[in-house]
Amino acid sequence: MRLFTTPGTCSLACHIALYETGSDFTAEKVDLRAKTTAGGSDFRTVNPKGSVPALENSPGEVLTEGVAIMQYVADQKPEAGIAPAAGTLARARMQEAMNFISGELHKSGYAPLFRPGVTEEAKAAQFGVIDTKLAWLEGLLSDGREYLVPTGYTLADGYLFTISGWSKGFGHDLGRYPNITALRARVAERPAVQAAMRAEGMI
Repeated sequence: MRLFTTPGTCSLACHIALYETGSDFTAEKVDLRAKTTAGGSDFRTVNPKGSVPALENSPGEVLTEGVAIMQYVADQKPEAGIAPAAGTLARARMQEAMNFISGELHKSGYAPLFRPGVTEEAKAAQFGVIDTKLAWLEGLLSDGREYLVPTGYTLADGYLFTISGWSKGFGHDLGRYPNITALRARVAERPAVQAAMRAEGMI
């Protein structure tokens, strides 16, 4: 397998999943502005959407969209235990959290901050949107659980770690979310997370 990734983007969550499962893979960096791979080819021939992540499972067989990629990777190595079994309530709870992170926190929350020319006023308003989304996730952790799904660490936690990590770069304070902050600290200590971040030059 080959993961097409750009450091600091949502593709980190897929990179983490690959390390968590001990999958046999390579990673190739993508310049999202130029739409070129580290090897110099046109990334749009891999993913016509022009976005990361993309996972080439075999020549000509490419899977896109992070939530789909993460679950596919986890299901290839169920013994890694980072995704509950299909058909269980725990799996549905993980998917519930991941869909919320993808659609509400990632796309509706943080994504507008990446637009060129965003004003300070618009940024402040967007922080309010992000806070609303984070408050729901903070609530999931209010019963003393360590991760988003009661059964333990799952893909959803690596995904939240990745997306919420953007707050620091935008000057958004996560300090009002002690449960999320504690979860982030636990996730950051995982060997697979350390390996993925090192591979992407983030640490």
